[in-house]
Amino acid sequence: MLSIDLNRYPAEPGVYQMYGAGEEILYVGKAKHLRNRLRSYFSAGGDGRLHIPLLMEKVQRIEVIVTDTEKEALLLENTLIKKHRPRYNIDLRDDKTYVSVRIDLNETFPALQLVRRVKNDGARYFGPYSSAAAIRATLKEIYRIFPLRHSSMERCRKRGRPCLFYQIGQCSAPCQGKIGEAAYRKLVDGVIDLLEGREAHVIGLLKGQMQAASAELRYEDAARLRNQINAIRKSIERQKVTDYGGGNQDVIGIHRAGGDVEVVLLFIRQGQLIGRRSYSLEWIFGWQELLTGFLQQYYSREVIIPDQLLLPEPLENAELLAGWLSEKRGRKVQLLAPQRGEKFRLCRLAQRNAREAFRQRGSRREARAQLLEELQGKFHLPVLPRRIECFDISNVQGTHAVGSMAVVIDAEPALAEYRRFKIKTVIGPDDYASLEEVLRRRLQRGIEEQNLPQLIMIDGGKGQLGVLSAVLDEFGLQTQIGAVGIAKSRVVANVRGKAVEKSEERFFLLGRKNPVSFRSGAATLFLLERLRDEAHRFAVSYHRKLRSKAGLRSSLENIPGVGPARRRALLKCFGSLKRVQAASLSDLKQAPGLPSKLAEIIYHSLKS
Repeated sequence: MLSIDLNRYPAEPGVYQMYGAGEEILYVGKAKHLRNRLRSYFSAGGDGRLHIPLLMEKVQRIEVIVTDTEKEALLLENTLIKKHRPRYNIDLRDDKTYVSVRIDLNETFPALQLVRRVKNDGARYFGPYSSAAAIRATLKEIYRIFPLRHSSMERCRKRGRPCLFYQIGQCSAPCQGKIGEAAYRKLVDGVIDLLEGREAHVIGLLKGQMQAASAELRYEDAARLRNQINAIRKSIERQKVTDYGGGNQDVIGIHRAGGDVEVVLLFIRQGQLIGRRSYSLEWIFGWQELLTGFLQQYYSREVIIPDQLLLPEPLENAELLAGWLSEKRGRKVQLLAPQRGEKFRLCRLAQRNAREAFRQRGSRREARAQLLEELQGKFHLPVLPRRIECFDISNVQGTHAVGSMAVVIDAEPALAEYRRFKIKTVIGPDDYASLEEVLRRRLQRGIEEQNLPQLIMIDGGKGQLGVLSAVLDEFGLQTQIGAVGIAKSRVVANVRGKAVEKSEERFFLLGRKNPVSFRSGAATLFLLERLRDEAHRFAVSYHRKLRSKAGLRSSLENIPGVGPARRRALLKCFGSLKRVQAASLSDLKQAPGLPSKLAEIIYHSLKS
């Protein structure tokens, strides 16, 4: 074990980083008193945490960064964990964000937006919702009841008449002056009441308006209000769930079994359970580090922070975390570990959900382990291929060449790890040289960040595999990273020559003449084919995006009278090159500073 002089370390708040033999950062922690915290790692009996001996066997040196306050240490710790992703800190690899509904009440005519990132911009956010399709269906019903605008005011005002949504009764057309600000604000209030779960209040208001309209003999308005009331009641019946009391809460449940941990978040909004999120982690440390690390990583993202977090057990640094969350949110946030009552029942519910999620993942975890073991045996790999990367190149006659990298981790897609590469050094249609550039850039960065795969798969045969072999040899990674080339299936005639049959995919290995094959329908074959298809899709979509942008930019540049300043003005007015191309002649004529004659020339040039 490492031997250090603890008196050399400061008795101040700060962050400590533990380094391994390869100068990789193994663990990042914070402390209110650095010297005392480090002393706990080197005391004879440790501090009771089971992970200490395991960690300290690998630590070669420790560095500290002093901060003025414990709060600053908390923020720095979070930054360093995100940057270095240490092996012994919590890593929430799945950063998929759920959708939320945004409405900015500071606008004159606020509109609803579906977003995946929650920003501290003064707008109201509702959610999160696990199903984008479900919330879109809900918003469709809301628009029928409260017809808010759908598009930006600037874009709609350029039209000569109200949009189609106005014609079908799902927009009140404030852009065309069809509704005043006060009346529109009433629609907004109704939408907020619905999203916050106050359907009874909305129904009461609509009933009053319906009765008033009927008394004034405005029967069409009364019928419209009656239909709105019926639509809300039907929506309530479809979405009715158990009432858990008032307030917005996130409830955390944790289930541990050895080194495997399942963390579940229940989202309670206005007393109703609207969704659930679960994470599967590997963790051998104590409860305090687990819960603290999870809260830091999850809520450092752009997610909705509720009024209260209900925890399965008290946290030593709950006050510090509550202060950080309150500052991030702009309003007070409480961290509670209830021992009785309704909140305690919610914590028990979260715990049960965590146990059930762990049970459901158990069979999938075993199947993934078997799949990786099969791949290791088939491809003669020294270790399990927990991280597999697949590369593909896309171009048309050498123009706008791009590369892509699709990734699976533990046999599951890791979308956040996907990468795109714009080819910089290759001129002309040279797939081999393009692949070499992409691989060199990827491995160089992987070495710097200590984030390398156990297996690289190339979409191609022996030629592409030879390029991969040369690059691995250049970086000295031949023995650390497995290499496989996946060649597309062939269409061959059957024995009678009257029909054709499709052969299975072929996998080529370095130093082996004949390809490796898998039985038809094998899970391993499906995984590798899916990974190859993902890399191809990712490359082609990026290539098409660059080609489309370049084509439109080129078409603008070739129009007489449209110089750099005019192009910038058009982009500022319409927002993108694609929207310039889609603009109507009347839209172009209304663009500021654009002469009518030039607008006609641009329109006909782009449409030809």
